[in-house]
Amino acid sequence: MENLSLSASMEDYLEAIFHIVAEKRVARGKDIAASLRVHKSSVTAALRNLAENKLINYAPYDVVTLTPQGAALAQDVVWRHEALLNFFVQVLTIEEHLAEEVACRMEHALPRLIGDRLILFCDFLEVCPLTGKKWILGFQHFCNGDLTQKNCEHCLSLCLEDVTKNGLEVG
Repeated sequence: MENLSLSASMEDYLEAIFHIVAEKRVARGKDIAASLRVHKSSVTAALRNLAENKLINYAPYDVVTLTPQGAALAQDVVWRHEALLNFFVQVLTIEEHLAEEVACRMEHALPRLIGDRLILFCDFLEVCPLTGKKWILGFQHFCNGDLTQKNCEHCLSLCLEDVTKNGLEVG
């Protein structure tokens, strides 16, 4: 099981099944096809593959559920997806629909260490007095090309006010 290497497509199927089961308790081929926007015959082939690898419980024309191993792999894909999506939206201020699309493609290659660091970085931004929402807003202005020396000075003074007001030390 440790050496099982799934294609991006198979991970997408596990992720779709995970979300459908979370909503409806079981998944059906038509639900999976609709979720992934693929033909039902593609779903059948994928389900057979996942069942052969003991990642799902499946029989033709029956409901689909995840095995414990399948659920663990699906949760890992979902975790990677959410780590990327949150970073893109919260830190890079990317529009949600684009962030979602890119997270879907990148989740298959994201190593655990980098995913952990993305999450820690987002957490850091929430608690560090020199960053936070104002800092991200400044980054958004920078991306839009409207960041000026005057805006930087204003932002810095607001950050220093926050630090002073909250009794936090700088540097």
